[in-house]
Amino acid sequence: MRVALFVTCVNDTLFPATGRAVVMLLRRLGVDVEFPRGQTCCGQMHANTGYRDEAVRLARRTVAVLRGYDAVVVPSGSCAAMIREQYPRLAGPSGPFADAVARVVPRTYELTEFIVDVLGVTDVGASFPHRVTYHPTCHSLRGIHLGDRPLTLLRQVKGLDLVPLPGAEECCGFGGTFALKNADVSAAMCADKVRAVLDTGAEVLCAADNSCLTHIGGMLARQKSGVRVMHLAEILGAAEPAGAAGRAGSAR
Repeated sequence: MRVALFVTCVNDTLFPATGRAVVMLLRRLGVDVEFPRGQTCCGQMHANTGYRDEAVRLARRTVAVLRGYDAVVVPSGSCAAMIREQYPRLAGPSGPFADAVARVVPRTYELTEFIVDVLGVTDVGASFPHRVTYHPTCHSLRGIHLGDRPLTLLRQVKGLDLVPLPGAEECCGFGGTFALKNADVSAAMCADKVRAVLDTGAEVLCAADNSCLTHIGGMLARQKSGVRVMHLAEILGAAEPAGAAGRAGSAR
């Protein structure tokens, strides 16, 4: 099976450790993942802000780069939702672009979907002896409906103390350009989320989207809370019982 990593532009630009963690994790599970070098942005930001023509161009490029693979793994519920939900709308009901989208969409998986549903694995052999809470991001929760897949994997991590996050299903307030256009509302929503995180007593907050972790982590850092934020892949990729697998203070 040919498997591609669609790392997303946020991870590629700002959080390369997440991409490396995905590769190490999948290789540990016996998957020889490839990195198509022609990949760029999925076009989500453009589509969400009304730049349809630009979004279509990026979608066409992404589909062309990924169409030869049996599976595409995306370490982002947000970008996975863009491909699976918005690409068919951008492509329309028929034509070569629509046909290409129809081939790529069912082969596109968020990371935990691929591990649990395709590989049939729930214990990835990770070790992370820390108190962790998990934030289900909006797209992973409501867009692609990840359900309890991330929690199923986290519960099998050796030494990890998983604590529930109060109000977990509430949005953190990021929402891409929403945080820029509605800064006051976004900050208030983030403050609510941060209070919930601190109430857990967790050392680490994890999620499947670095964009949301950047938003929450920024406020956690400004409050000097001592709580780290880590992408789920970095925890699942941690094979040694040490905290060095994360990116301490990543949202400074």
